[in-house]
Amino acid sequence: MSERPYILFCDNTCDLPEERLAKMDCRIMPLSFEIDGSTYSTEEISMQDFYKRMREDAVTKTSQINVGDYERVFGEELEKGNDILYLAFSSGLSGSYNSALIARTELMEKYPDAKIEVVDSLAASAGEGLMLIYAERKKREGYTLDELAKWIEDNRLTFCHVFTVDDLKYLFRGGRVSRAAAIAGTMLGIKPVLNVDDEGHLIPQGKVRGRKQSIKKLGDMIRERCGDFENSIVSISHGDCLEDAKAAEKMMKEIFGRNTEVVISYVGPVIGSHSGPGTLALFFRGAKR
Repeated sequence: MSERPYILFCDNTCDLPEERLAKMDCRIMPLSFEIDGSTYSTEEISMQDFYKRMREDAVTKTSQINVGDYERVFGEELEKGNDILYLAFSSGLSGSYNSALIARTELMEKYPDAKIEVVDSLAASAGEGLMLIYAERKKREGYTLDELAKWIEDNRLTFCHVFTVDDLKYLFRGGRVSRAAAIAGTMLGIKPVLNVDDEGHLIPQGKVRGRKQSIKKLGDMIRERCGDFENSIVSISHGDCLEDAKAAEKMMKEIFGRNTEVVISYVGPVIGSHSGPGTLALFFRGAKR
């Protein structure tokens, strides 16, 4: 029996530039977000306005994708005779992955001949985006659904995330740091550096004083982790701090080679709601997270 065609899905938490996504063979599932109690889509507010609102102390909240939305969107493709491979936002940061598994069980009863694979990326922001770039390339190269799902599962922990935030109050709101640490960090100019671990959780890796030192520390963390992986493409996401992203781009080209492609994008509103303006995150393939 010949393989059915399949659709590669990911989330808007992959934080890739819209112009790049438009050229890729994939579909994006949207997580929603609120600003001061009003729900928005990413089409309804610019990233600059979103971060302006955050700096003005707007209250931001996010919601995971519910089971019904997965059933509806995946069902549309199953009705067309397509199978589904879904690269999901880290289960360590969202319940969306578990919602997709429930939807898969429901849909398999209705479409017993279909194939639906839900793969936990254990990744976030443009780390998930970098994984999607690789996965979409593999799909274009002719990987079957099963082959691609296995490739992702075998390689997902090679996608490394290191990042820093400019103001600890947003991590405090999300329960990532204590109130005392947030207040002290703000007063002393302390900038935490963090990574995403093998379970897809955000883990503090240390603190440095000042922005330039925090970016330098991210470079040190990359060198510690990259091993002998060939990184022809890496990614950077930023919380409305493009100049810092440009400085990081220069640093990453020094580490990986000047011909390395660097994809720069905003940290989208779903993740930005929790990390805040001034977040700078660097993503690459490495020997360890």
